[in-house]
Amino acid sequence: MPELANCPDCGALFVKALRSVCETCAKDVEAQFDTVYSFIRKRDNRRASIDEVVESTGVSKERIFQFIREGRILLSQFPNLTYPCDSCGKDIREGKLCSTCRSRIESGIEQSNREKDFSDRKAVREKSRYTTYHSLEGKVRKDR
Repeated sequence: MPELANCPDCGALFVKALRSVCETCAKDVEAQFDTVYSFIRKRDNRRASIDEVVESTGVSKERIFQFIREGRILLSQFPNLTYPCDSCGKDIREGKLCSTCRSRIESGIEQSNREKDFSDRKAVREKSRYTTYHSLEGKVRKDR
């Protein structure tokens, strides 16, 4: 549902529906994208690094990273372009995390799962140690 919001770039009031910025800033973003894409599309510039693209186009690194994360610039076509890992900032070419951060998180999850399994097994052992038996004394039992 559309809602009123202030543009994060210029502060103007706009109806936030399909875009996250106002109409004026959206046109500016599109112009920046066209500038960057026309630069890296040229054969001579396909191997340009992110710093070379920033220097030649005047578009900020953050904006170029935004284009990459949105999938508007495909890194498979531009071998020297990278963007930072969301966790440590190391340059990467795919995903949100570098392999080191991803491995660290996965091992932490595995460790947590092992600890949970151990505590669950321990609770079952403790519970089975104190099994309660009930007698039928004083109750009428009907056999068939």
